[in-house]
Amino acid sequence: MKHRYLPMTEQDQQEMLKVIGVSSVDELFEDIPEKVRFKGELNLKPAKSESALLKELAQLAKQNANSDEYVSFLGAGVYDHYKPVIVDHVISRSEFYTAYTPYQPEISQGELQAIFEFQTMIAELTGMDLANSSMYDGGTALAEAGMLAAGQTRRKKILVSDAVHPIALDVVKTYAYGQSIEVVNVPLKDGVTDLDALNNLIDNDTAAVMVQYPNFYGRIENVQAISDAIHAVKGISIVSANPLALAILTPPGKMDADITVGDAQPFGIPEAFGGPHCGYFATTKKLMRKVPGRLVGETVDEDGRRGYVLTLQAREQHIRREKATSNICSNQALNALAASVAMTALGKKGVQEMAKQNILKTHYAKEAFENAGFEVPFKGPHFNEIVVKVEGSVQALNDALFEKNIIGGFDLGKVSPELENHILIAVTEQRTKEEIDALVQEMGALQHA
Repeated sequence: MKHRYLPMTEQDQQEMLKVIGVSSVDELFEDIPEKVRFKGELNLKPAKSESALLKELAQLAKQNANSDEYVSFLGAGVYDHYKPVIVDHVISRSEFYTAYTPYQPEISQGELQAIFEFQTMIAELTGMDLANSSMYDGGTALAEAGMLAAGQTRRKKILVSDAVHPIALDVVKTYAYGQSIEVVNVPLKDGVTDLDALNNLIDNDTAAVMVQYPNFYGRIENVQAISDAIHAVKGISIVSANPLALAILTPPGKMDADITVGDAQPFGIPEAFGGPHCGYFATTKKLMRKVPGRLVGETVDEDGRRGYVLTLQAREQHIRREKATSNICSNQALNALAASVAMTALGKKGVQEMAKQNILKTHYAKEAFENAGFEVPFKGPHFNEIVVKVEGSVQALNDALFEKNIIGGFDLGKVSPELENHILIAVTEQRTKEEIDALVQEMGALQHA
């Protein structure tokens, strides 16, 4: 039987108690008042053997639908992408798998190098000057960007496109509430940010504009025009970008974005039913000292040997709380490593080919739906996702598709009353022509049933 962990023996326990200087576990906790100690037994099921427990957990896991057994067209922020097999091999090594965070950077050289490589690749993809060591996820990265912009400009209003992921927008609003920052939504026109409405909303009190690229509906935003508009009032341009798309689209840094954030999930990180994933945060040199979290730098020691150091730590654990730019305390080091390994394994040409396939297959799906008589309301270029109008309930449609071993798209009526009876279909490089044709055929048959 393969044991993942070795249990502590009675001898181990006695040796630890001896080192501490106490004779028993009860003596260890004697300073806790008797009246607050728990009495009786916890309401837990009896312990099982390892083999019995693994069987029970496997049965529970089978109750979930996954993209290994089902054909998935569900995206909306988390995608079924190709993951090189080497990713799990590397991140399962004990020196990475059990590493938490480099509190002793001088002896954490492998971890620091991995972080440095992640920063370098993210900076290159986004076209920004630098990137930090990673963040919790794309939503918190976007919120942190908004708080940075408000602090830098000393303004209290942020404009956010209605095509930003609704969950990320909720995170931004939560952060903004604590800082008494006003969040104003910018309406859309044909599935992208309405530039006329944006220009009318921008004023000298606006700290930043936030857009998503490609946006929540898969459309490509005019980042350059948005950057120009906010820079006219000396505000900050913030772009939440899919890093895979940046392999083939113009990077935000080339369109004068000040901050580019996003989620690295497309690179080597499984869907995992919603997380954990890995956020990234990239910006210009001007804003370097306001970046949340850590920056790792490369240097040489006194003997000329290459080494890595924590160059900048702007979090509240390391500097005076009132001077800290963020209370983000950890980075997603293991998932950042997974993203780095995936990008390295794919290489520049591989990442570009992967992004190209997403565009071509999404375009094929769009034409297939239109040829089958479906309305695809938003015209223009798409990446990964398209919006399709259906007759009747999206939930009922998805339930019927599920019976055919197909995970359908996202019900847009859940986040926008105007898009009731509209479904967001995600098409990645994983989907084949046959799978796309089958989806269109099944949806057509269900619509006419």
